[in-house]
Amino acid sequence: MPYVNIRITKEGTTAEQKARLIEGVTNLLKDILGKNPQTTFVIIDEVETDNWGIGGETVTARRQKR
Repeated sequence: MPYVNIRITKEGTTAEQKARLIEGVTNLLKDILGKNPQTTFVIIDEVETDNWGIGGETVTARRQKR
């Protein structure tokens, strides 16, 4: 029973994009590892950029420097 947790920054990912991720990951596990899609869990967590840090600063701060 695979469990996959995808974490992305919350920046407007559409419902269609999320559905494609869930389907794609499920198919990948089926094709490569022979896992049953009916028992494969895919969870997508969207994290605010203020709550995601890289190199000692938030993603929000890093993006403001661009």
